[in-house]
Amino acid sequence: MKQKVRKAVFPAAGLGTRFLPATKASPKEMLPLVDKPLIQYGVEEAVASGIESILIITGRDKAAIEDHFDISFELETVLKERGKQKEFEQVRAISEMTNISYIRQKQALGLGHAIYQAKDFVGDEPFAVILPDDIMESQTPALKQLIEVYERYDAPVLATMQVAGEAISRFGVIDAEAVAEDVYKIRHVVEKPKYEDAPSDMAVVGRYIFTPEIFGAIERTEPGAGGEIQVADAMRILLDKDFPFYAVKLDGVRHDAGDKLGFLIATVEFALKRDDLGADFREYLKTLQL
Repeated sequence: MKQKVRKAVFPAAGLGTRFLPATKASPKEMLPLVDKPLIQYGVEEAVASGIESILIITGRDKAAIEDHFDISFELETVLKERGKQKEFEQVRAISEMTNISYIRQKQALGLGHAIYQAKDFVGDEPFAVILPDDIMESQTPALKQLIEVYERYDAPVLATMQVAGEAISRFGVIDAEAVAEDVYKIRHVVEKPKYEDAPSDMAVVGRYIFTPEIFGAIERTEPGAGGEIQVADAMRILLDKDFPFYAVKLDGVRHDAGDKLGFLIATVEFALKRDDLGADFREYLKTLQL
């Protein structure tokens, strides 16, 4: 019997060096996109996709993530005393969103190593992986699009998007054949190839569905560049044994909020769509001498 995807893993132990000095003492995942931390967008997407339990892989100096999703009795008491019922309901809803567990990755040794920390949490079930700084805007939640493909093929699924030109070298890139509209069966995956060596323009972006076989492959994966264990290398071990992997071209927009420019672009885009901010912000932007 096909198992339902009930669990999601959020790797959040990285050092956030691209955002120093802001991330010297604060988690990158807690940077606000308008007025909501990056990681909350991913958690809301997971819940909207039917995920029931979440494991966040944290590290040192990441306690703010746990605090954010916990109940804040002092804050809630003050809000109620001051008659701020809307704000009270807003912060209480965060702590009641879903069941979240935490585990520490003692060293940031790559995405594959981070995912491996979830082995006991996952057990023998399929599971999702969401990278918190990949913010997805779509009518159907991005993760739900992957789950629908998983349920059709009963095999791991990656999210992909087309990336033009030299920028492709910043991503994992798939070599694949189309099997349905916007769905591909993967033949090979290459981590951050040179532009001239990229097998396609289809880049892997921050949503995955894996089955427990990935853990055995990670155990056999040698550290790569920078001494890190890459999940793409673990995937290749399985692909070499004809283990099926699929990819879905996401219907939506991806914002790379882990990059300064991407973060600024996302902030503008999200602010313009806000009912309470959009009109005034748009008028302000019109006054700029660009």
